[in-house]
Amino acid sequence: ATARYPCHEEQEARIDMEYLAPLLPARLLLLVACLTVGHKHVHACSTLSVGAQASEDGSVFASHSNDGEGDTDPRLVYIPAMDHLEGSMRPVFAAPESYPRYVGKLRGDIPAYEAKEGQKDFEPIGYIPQVNHTFAYFEETYGTINEYQVGISESTCSGIFGTSPAGAGGKALLSIDALSRIALERCTTAREAVQLMGHLAEEYGFYGPGSFEGTAESLHVIDPREAFVFHILPDDTGMSAVWVAQRVPDGEVAVVNNMFVVREVDLDDKHNFYGSANMHRIAMEHNLWDPSQGTLDFTKTFSDGEYAHKYYTGRRTWGMYHLLAPSRNFSAEYGDLKMDAPYPFSVKPDKKVSLADIMTIMRYMYQDTPYDMTQGLAAGAFGTPDRYSGGQGEQQVKGNWERSIGLFRTSDSYIVQARAWLPAEIGGVAWFGSHAAHGTCYIPFAIGMSDLPKSVQFGAQDELDKGSQFWASRYVLNIANLRYDYMSTDIAAAQDQWEREGQRVQAKVDAMVVQANMSQANATKIITDNYFAHAQKVLNAWWALVDQLMFKYADGWINEPVLGAAMGYPAWWLNDVGYADGPPPIPETSQDVIYV
Repeated sequence: ATARYPCHEEQEARIDMEYLAPLLPARLLLLVACLTVGHKHVHACSTLSVGAQASEDGSVFASHSNDGEGDTDPRLVYIPAMDHLEGSMRPVFAAPESYPRYVGKLRGDIPAYEAKEGQKDFEPIGYIPQVNHTFAYFEETYGTINEYQVGISESTCSGIFGTSPAGAGGKALLSIDALSRIALERCTTAREAVQLMGHLAEEYGFYGPGSFEGTAESLHVIDPREAFVFHILPDDTGMSAVWVAQRVPDGEVAVVNNMFVVREVDLDDKHNFYGSANMHRIAMEHNLWDPSQGTLDFTKTFSDGEYAHKYYTGRRTWGMYHLLAPSRNFSAEYGDLKMDAPYPFSVKPDKKVSLADIMTIMRYMYQDTPYDMTQGLAAGAFGTPDRYSGGQGEQQVKGNWERSIGLFRTSDSYIVQARAWLPAEIGGVAWFGSHAAHGTCYIPFAIGMSDLPKSVQFGAQDELDKGSQFWASRYVLNIANLRYDYMSTDIAAAQDQWEREGQRVQAKVDAMVVQANMSQANATKIITDNYFAHAQKVLNAWWALVDQLMFKYADGWINEPVLGAAMGYPAWWLNDVGYADGPPPIPETSQDVIYV
């Protein structure tokens, strides 16, 4: 199947002010600027959410991997709370997702977004009415977590309808990037967030990335008490949206890996479902569903299935559930992921899920399964799980690599944690990992901080920056691929050490804020200072790890605890490359060496 794109003609937007004026502010005013904007996509993300009763400590979690190409913006940026004048308008910008994802001051005084040499301020593609006060939050490509512990993680999905943004041949104003940020600016619960995003998209129009990845989107949206999975795609006019949100059962875990997962939709069940009223009508008009078939299955109706190749989505879904609920014995093989529904919307894990468990999932390469990315000829002699893509070779040889959860082309990944039993300023935490999960350290940042360290707010692919956690992690992983089978063990040990230390810092800050009778200003300083200090220690440790790996494994030797221990190659690889057929031994001679 292929996505259906409503026909768009370049035309000037005509706004009937006499009609709209009486409806403000109840309805939203769209002022579309006549611009030409580009939209570059991120190639696929792996995500999950964990209900409060499914986690080890009662936290609600959501995780996200930003799996782009070589220029996806890797920064985590602090957006301060702001007050706005009555009647002011909020600008909406295009969503390039490549670095820089935004440049300018129209979103506020945000140092990370100030123009560097050669950069120009972004121009809005439209506006919506602003609210009087917007909340503080962290954002990477998407809104991450706000001061009320509303957290978001994203995964692009295929959809049967697609459209283009306003100013680029289409009429839709809102991308998932913009929707997620607006939700965190305005919402205090996950329920508020999914409804706001859905209603805004219906009013303004929604557009997805398009091209390789598909034209729809999915989010996990959490707060300290519950989690929702939110799906959205353009409607059949390109001017509105079709969307649904389903609540994740408290004792279960839901995963989304670039394909919708919501199945039967019951909009009468207001506790578990929200959605657009147009979904049934549109489905019938396009012969996608009929009431005689029973309850509408959102995925069967509006998904365009897996993209890239078969198992691109399903293998990751199987992998996550394989780790979370091995007793369910889900099959890694299936027929049609979209139509056969081999995996449920959510599962009850075999044991309570910890923060460390989620980190393990985000780094998973299917180790010790038939799909282990560290084994076989494709992994090379030294067992690298990384499979580079593109180039002249793939123009001549058609095929596909297995798609793992941990991925070398991840610009960043994170786990957002919401905790109902703590004050929001320390309860909401983003565990942020710059660059690929298998080479990074997840560093905690509480939403009550007054800012974020420069090590995560600055630094990108355009310039090597040793003050950047992105470059420290990138260096570690690239060095590791010289001898991944050995170096990955050292990296895992460093990850365990520093992620445990991060949890100790978190526990210390929690205790200090809860137990001490202090002003808000003093609490903010304690939170900020402690998390800043930990981030700096991790940055230093990761650059030291680069040197440690180089020294320990230089030139194919193991140089600790003694110099020059041989590593060599594994026997299976020597056989495969014909080592035994190499140059023969020297001819035997009857003459023995005479020692004198």
